[in-house]
Amino acid sequence: MAAGETTGGSAAGAGKVPSKSPARKAAKSPGKAKAARKPAKPRRSARVKAVEEAARAYFDAVSARDPDAMAAKWHSEGIEDIVPLGIFRGPAGVRELFTEMFAAIPDMAFTVERITADADGAVVQWRAAGTFTGSPFQGIDATDRFVELRGADCLEIDADGLLTRNTAYYDGFAFARGVGMLPPEHSPADKAIRTGFNAMTKVRRAVGGAR
Repeated sequence: MAAGETTGGSAAGAGKVPSKSPARKAAKSPGKAKAARKPAKPRRSARVKAVEEAARAYFDAVSARDPDAMAAKWHSEGIEDIVPLGIFRGPAGVRELFTEMFAAIPDMAFTVERITADADGAVVQWRAAGTFTGSPFQGIDATDRFVELRGADCLEIDADGLLTRNTAYYDGFAFARGVGMLPPEHSPADKAIRTGFNAMTKVRRAVGGAR
């Protein structure tokens, strides 16, 4: 009986299939668990996509140096506020400004570096470069100088994809230096101008204090 019981027990044990240990299961699943926990990228709304497309289409027209195509992207009562230059109203004002600009710098090239959009508008970071060889611009005669600028446009875009307002920023001093109105920054001439200006300021203060 003892021998039989031993044999039966061995047979029963032989018929069982070893189960996988929890440690082995855990070792095989970390990749899947990690993938499941990875957050999905938020989806942009159709409105945000439309705003970005409108901004890109506008700057395509700028890059093509096409004032008529640019004007067509504007609302009839739109306002173009270029901080260093002034305010230009409606498609006609935009067309006139950029017709003058492209005639002054015929080879001007715009490069869009980044567009950040939301449901109301888009900010476009850009670079521009060209040679001032053409017609006068804002009363300044051509100097045959190469000009490089960096700037950003803050576009407001309506439900029809038209620009209602743009506030544009760039370095006016960089433009003035580029066309030759001001000497290069940190040059001897630049330092002389600063020194002379500071001397005049001291004289004004001294005269004002004497009164």
